[in-house]
Amino acid sequence: MKLYYAIGACSLADRIALAEAGIACEFERVDLHTRTTETGADYAAINPKGYVPALVLDSGEMITENIAILSWIAEQSPKLRPEGPLGWFRLLEALAYISTEVHKSFHAFFVPDVTEEAKDKARALASLRLEYLAASLGDGFLLGPDLTVADPYLFVIMTWARPNGVVLPAPLAAYFERMKARPAVAAALASEGLQV
Repeated sequence: MKLYYAIGACSLADRIALAEAGIACEFERVDLHTRTTETGADYAAINPKGYVPALVLDSGEMITENIAILSWIAEQSPKLRPEGPLGWFRLLEALAYISTEVHKSFHAFFVPDVTEEAKDKARALASLRLEYLAASLGDGFLLGPDLTVADPYLFVIMTWARPNGVVLPAPLAAYFERMKARPAVAAALASEGLQV
């Protein structure tokens, strides 16, 4: 199995979740500007969408999009999804919100030549989306006392906050530190040469 990733990108969530699940995986870095992998392969030939993540299973089948990959990981490792009759749906709800609302609100920071006005709007929107999550966050994780695959995804997006002038609400700042202290998170950050 191989995960195609870019340093500091949302694919880091998959790397963390794979480690938390204890699933062995190879990793190949993608240069998103040149669309080539670290081995010189044409990434567009591997994943025509052109962005990360992409997880190639041992069968050769590929899964793209964080919601799908993280759901697959949770399916392999049930400890990484919430229990109860609505547990799976709460996980999908959280992953969808993180992907379509929180992640999307940071888009302006990764677009070349974006105006400061657009960045200010993005900061306001990101703060609003994060405040919603902070309001329901306790001393545990996003969906309760146990880590789920939604937590690494939110953590990665929060690594983009400070460098882009987005202030984390106090409950999320404490949550960020709890996540950062996890061995799987620390190992994933180190493997990509990141300090947060």
